[in-house]
Amino acid sequence: MLKESNRKRIKCVVWDLDDTIWTGTLLEGDKVVLKPHIRSVIEVLDKRGILQSIASRNDYNLAMEKIEEFGLKEYFLYPQIGWNSKSSSIQKIKDSLNIPMDSIAFVDDQSFEREEINFVFPEVLCFDGNESQNLLEYPELMPRFITRDSLTRRQMYMDDTKRKDAESQFEGVQEEFLANLDMKLTINLADDQDLKRIEELTVRTHQLNSTGYTYSYEELDQFRKMDTYKLYVAELEDRYGTYGKIGVVLIECKKEVWRIKLLLMSCRVMNRGVGSAVLNFVKELVARENVKLQAEFVETDRNRMMYITYRFAGFKEVSCKEGLTILEAAFEDKCSYPEYMELITP
Repeated sequence: MLKESNRKRIKCVVWDLDDTIWTGTLLEGDKVVLKPHIRSVIEVLDKRGILQSIASRNDYNLAMEKIEEFGLKEYFLYPQIGWNSKSSSIQKIKDSLNIPMDSIAFVDDQSFEREEINFVFPEVLCFDGNESQNLLEYPELMPRFITRDSLTRRQMYMDDTKRKDAESQFEGVQEEFLANLDMKLTINLADDQDLKRIEELTVRTHQLNSTGYTYSYEELDQFRKMDTYKLYVAELEDRYGTYGKIGVVLIECKKEVWRIKLLLMSCRVMNRGVGSAVLNFVKELVARENVKLQAEFVETDRNRMMYITYRFAGFKEVSCKEGLTILEAAFEDKCSYPEYMELITP
């Protein structure tokens, strides 16, 4: 397994505007000018799969008009422009994106703004906006791989905004809304083209990771080639677009028992029933082999939801020792899948 380093893994960069993205103060009537390097930095971060937003004390309409004039509006998700504290703006961005606070970086030219963030959210990584030309050189902003999902991550979050808007306006129970999405869940054995994305998922996913384990590309490739392991990857799409590769399950296959070593799902598919659907798929595989199905769970400070997913899928604890919980699935004649989801398997 990859060893977790102390290095932060940034998922979103939050920018200030005045004297950070541009020179000058918009509300003071200055003729603001985009800093020469900013466009390139923003574009490269976007290609690396790092999301971006804004936390600025400014007039919303004036600021957004200027951002659009500079041709940068499309890069910023859930911009917070107004008169609230920067910390409250970052909280709203974090909640909207559903990412951990320690995966956010903040860029501001004012030291007192950075100090306020460090006081309220010490886990946020702060950068001086006067030195933003060096931003791309920081290892926290350099993912090991650039995957297809990295290149389209911003678009996938923009699609998710449309889903959230539609859900907030929908009148009825959640199952009816989900049925309206025309979801298709595809589960396949991972091939060599999937491994970079799977490593990325294990590194980026904390809330919905059943063990907290992370695996390198090389380790995953070994598992993929071994007869005693099965490595599956799940992809989800609906009428709003693709969520990309959002799930992974690694199974150790022994003669009398198959054991799930890792089950993880992107937080973007939380409350979509994907975890239960993947587990039911695995149950059907195991039933054909006539062996027991077990799963490993290692509790972290974020992944309790995965334990609940196992329990809802009919798994019960059979042992717990030194932080490792083993759960076992009850035998089922036939597994059922959500009616609102089409399952596509080999």
